[in-house]
Formats: sequence, C-alpha cells, structure tokens
Amino acid sequence: MSIKERVLVSRTIAVPADTNPWGDIFGGWILSLMDIAAGSIAARLAKGSIATKAISDVTFDTPIFVGDEVSVYAEVEKIGNTSMTLNIYVTIKRKGQDEELHAVKGKFVMVALNENRRPRPVREKWTDAEKANEVA
Repeated sequence: MSIKERVLVSRTIAVPADTNPWGDIFGGWILSLMDIAAGSIAARLAKGSIATKAISDVTFDTPIFVGDEVSVYAEVEKIGNTSMTLNIYVTIKRKGQDEELHAVKGKFVMVALNENRRPRPVREKWTDAEKANEVA
C-alpha cells in the first residue's frame, strides 16, 4: 500500500444488533469498524503492534440503516517517525440499490509499538526498498 492509495479494508451488513435503543445504527459501532480498519492498515505498515493515539474530524454525513452494506476504506495520509495518520471512509449501499453513498469519514493517528508497548519507529522493520518507495 502506498501513500494516498485508498483501499477497501472491510465490508459488512448492518443488522439489528448494531442499533441503538431507538433502532438507528449506533455510531459507536461505525467508529469501531473504522478503528479496526485503521489498525489493520497501520499494523501492516508498521509490521507489528500498534495502538490508536487519536481520532479526529469524524463526521456522520449520511444515516446508516439496518440492511445497508457498509464498506470501510483506508488511505494513508502521512507516515511520521512513530505514528501514521490515516483517513478512514465509510460508504454504504442501500438494500437493493447499486449507488454507493458516502456516510462517514474520520482521521486516525496510530502509533507503532515495540515489545515493551512503547512507541518505536514505523520504518524500523521496513526493507530498504520499502523505505525508498514508502511502500509496505
């Protein structure tokens, strides 16, 4: 994966178990999917353990309903010394429709961790070719 390349990380269907007490899809469930996606890509980039440091600029732009197909995409915005900033996007397809709608977006900062659960350089385990191309 390279910088600014948007990739599909996960796809699922919103079900009644994902709703809040009023029957709407729970925002916390969506944030969880987004955090898992950010963690998956960050762990792949760091080639090891990671932790979520910050979540910001989250906007819920389109409601998500039971039966919607929910897709989560990740895009690496920046790789720092010990951290990675990822833009996470959620799109949906309504039941029986083909149009993909933007639903949620947010920025996630993930930190690479060493064996003592302390921050370590992201590129520490990269090959020379990966460092030269910023690809992991």
